[in-house]
Amino acid sequence: MRKKIWILLCLLFLECFLVLGVEAMVQEKAEATIPVTTLSPPEGNTTFLGGTTWCVALAGVSQIDLQNALDWACGLGMADCSAIQEGGSCFEPDTLLSHASYAFNNYYQQNGNSDVACNFGGTGSLTKTNPSYGKCNYAASGLGFLHSSAPPLSKCIRKIVWWKFLGILLLLYLRS
Repeated sequence: MRKKIWILLCLLFLECFLVLGVEAMVQEKAEATIPVTTLSPPEGNTTFLGGTTWCVALAGVSQIDLQNALDWACGLGMADCSAIQEGGSCFEPDTLLSHASYAFNNYYQQNGNSDVACNFGGTGSLTKTNPSYGKCNYAASGLGFLHSSAPPLSKCIRKIVWWKFLGILLLLYLRS
């Protein structure tokens, strides 16, 4: 019986590493085939302006540049843009400037509040003024309630813990 459980756990580990390898290959292939304009990398020196900071879109910049930066933030930048989708808490006002500001700030907060994480090709700017309004709440630096998506490895670890739990239950059931 122990041998079967050991084999199941080994297969589970193998599945996790195969999933990680396939996801990495798919991501590498996607990155190799899609030309990417990097508007705001997360690396760089962190510059705090003496307290809480937000990142917003600059008024008066090219609408095309602003749309490209918004598309990047919500796409490859992996900002959580669900609040600016129709019906979301930050959809109104339905303007490019408002939506870009929300997306830029979400990306900025998830990527270490560094000055370069609020560049967006020159369309973003840091502010000490809270841009939140009504039901639309912008995350703030230092609050730590925005986190990046869990990497695939953590999914495997959760899966392993779940399978171990089921294995223990199975052993307890078989012993009784």
